Amino acid sequence: MIVYLHGFNSSPQSHKAQVLKRHMEERGLGGEFACPRLPVSARAAVSTIEEVVAGRPSVCYVGSSLGGFYATYLVEKQGGKAVLINPAIDPHVGLRAYLGPQKNLYTDEPYELTEKYLEEWRALFVPQISPERYLLLVETGDEVLDYRRAVARFAGAEQVVVPGGDHSLQSFPQHLARLLSFAGH
Repeated sequence: MIVYLHGFNSSPQSHKAQVLKRHMEERGLGGEFACPRLPVSARAAVSTIEEVVAGRPSVCYVGSSLGGFYATYLVEKQGGKAVLINPAIDPHVGLRAYLGPQKNLYTDEPYELTEKYLEEWRALFVPQISPERYLLLVETGDEVLDYRRAVARFAGAEQVVVPGGDHSLQSFPQHLARLLSFAGH
């Protein structure tokens, strides 16, 4: 099963989620794809993801930005693999600048980002990772997160560093075959 985990203020309607879903459906793998809507709360998001993968013997997460942070936590806690797309490393630090009123980019749902959410993310930070479980996809032009932090954090993992681009990973469609192969499809 491939489980796409969207980023902060995103949703299952995000471009990459839809591209991957379509790609898998075209290959007869639509039943092996899931993309849950993740709540803002880290605890609630992890619980949602765990419900989706319950009873699945083999899971590969595809995590974009904050979804990459969740994927890392889940892989280290429960096993499996993850393809990380411009992943957040420490959202409890990086998202501090966004404290206050927020709005989901896809649903327009308003909410307040508080210290409570930062603390939940801090509690999920995994200091040591198993590099062989990851495929890292980053673009050097990421305007939101410094790609070099991800390259350093996931040293030893399979890595694809694309010059230019941005936080959305413009080159994503070019990596779909490699992603499916890494996931075992």
